[in-house]
Amino acid sequence: MSLPAFAELLERLLFSPGRNAKLALLRRWFATQPDPERGLGLAALAGELSFSTARPALVRDLVATRVDPVLLAWSHDYVGDFAETVALIWPEPPERPNRPPPALSEVVEALELAPRAGVPALLEGWLDVLEPGGRLALIKLVTGGLRVGASGRLARQALAEWSGQPIEELEEVWHGLAPPYRPLFAWLEGQGPRPDPRDAPVFRSPMLAQPLEEAEAAALDPAAFRAEWKWDGIRVQAAAGPGGRRLWSRSGEDISPAFPEILEAMDFHAVLDGELLVVREGVVAPFADLQQRLNRKLVSARMLRDFPVALRLYDMLFEAGEDLRPLPFDTRRARLEAWFARTHPARMDLSPQLAFASVPQLRALREGARAAGIEGLMLKRADAPYLAGRPKGLWWKWKRAPLTVDAVLMYAQRGHGRRSSSYSDYTFGLWRADGELVPVGKAYSGYTDRELVWLDRWIRAHTTARFGPVREVEKALVLEVAFDAAQFSSRHKSGVALRFPRIARLRPDKPAAEADRLETLLALVEH
Repeated sequence: MSLPAFAELLERLLFSPGRNAKLALLRRWFATQPDPERGLGLAALAGELSFSTARPALVRDLVATRVDPVLLAWSHDYVGDFAETVALIWPEPPERPNRPPPALSEVVEALELAPRAGVPALLEGWLDVLEPGGRLALIKLVTGGLRVGASGRLARQALAEWSGQPIEELEEVWHGLAPPYRPLFAWLEGQGPRPDPRDAPVFRSPMLAQPLEEAEAAALDPAAFRAEWKWDGIRVQAAAGPGGRRLWSRSGEDISPAFPEILEAMDFHAVLDGELLVVREGVVAPFADLQQRLNRKLVSARMLRDFPVALRLYDMLFEAGEDLRPLPFDTRRARLEAWFARTHPARMDLSPQLAFASVPQLRALREGARAAGIEGLMLKRADAPYLAGRPKGLWWKWKRAPLTVDAVLMYAQRGHGRRSSSYSDYTFGLWRADGELVPVGKAYSGYTDRELVWLDRWIRAHTTARFGPVREVEKALVLEVAFDAAQFSSRHKSGVALRFPRIARLRPDKPAAEADRLETLLALVEH
């Protein structure tokens, strides 16, 4: 398979707004492409390919040998994306080489083996034989910035749908494999055994909670449930054993490099479920403090000192290789408490269980959560096994007011006054049942100055199109939006308008596919 075929996939993913359409494109890719091409394409989309000898600066130096620097600067300013600029402006050679475009596997193998000094000649030769679409795919591939609205999680979901295997089964072997995933595809096609991760610290799909509505709260049997606080951090999974140590986000991203002190404390053989928090002298800091530590590959000594993190434990999934997930929650909690008493892991504690005997007592606890700086309550059935996904009736999350939704950033525009140089006005959307992302509101406030700087940089780096002063961005960043009320509106495509929407917090840890659905918002409309 030639690189242009991969370029066509990227282009179609970019211009297919709906999640279902992207899944269909990926399923077709897995069904029609041979090995190792399909596995390398999967790895590229999942962010699992990196080339130490190819860097953006190298591409800049290379194009500067072919294009007038002033023209390049003007073109970059007009187009916005540097990779797209190079793909469009790269001049045809005096004599076009008489050879076919490279295969994706040829590019990957050559870049892995080539010394740094030999990479410019490789790139130059490939750019000369490729059309603009292929050139764009090549540059995005070697610099690690595909940005086509298809995350690694979405690619794995498509792989599960194509093969008929549950996504949870696939997740459990994924992190024990390396590109181009030949054993994985052999298993999914019934031509080989299920890959065995052995003692590798692999990710297990987490159990998630359903939001608790008033009708469900009124019908709740207090004796059947256990309650604990819903802490305002990020959900993580700590996996450690003879094969290594890893700290995973709830979406399966390896965030170990950003939290070396937690990794150092994981001197045990277990898989734990918990909440990562910034904690100072026993007091949980605001989520904004934790954001300073997210999405970092290197952490300075100052960051470690100023934003100390700890892991508040909720659950135990494995102990010394034994799978505890089928056991009732009460049993798993007892195992966790006994393990914790024996192990005393540094930088970790147990999320306390809250005493209550009635729904009114639970309601009083929830109403006091705001004053304590806590998101709300988590309610878990005492007899519930640990099941991947969001099974209804087993775990509930009972958030405090105001109303909130997790929305996806779609468009951004410059602000006014002192914010006129930053993209500070944000249009966000929710998923419809057909997989289309539709805008539901705009927000101009709620973020800190530090968050504004981060958002502005993210928007500039993830722009996919421009419409005058408005930038369309990759549908990848989730924002928690708070609002006072929702009303039906015929003036909006979504059919609903929000009163005083503001950004409650940024959710870079949450996959866009897990943002809320439009029907969730419609259920909150005041009548």
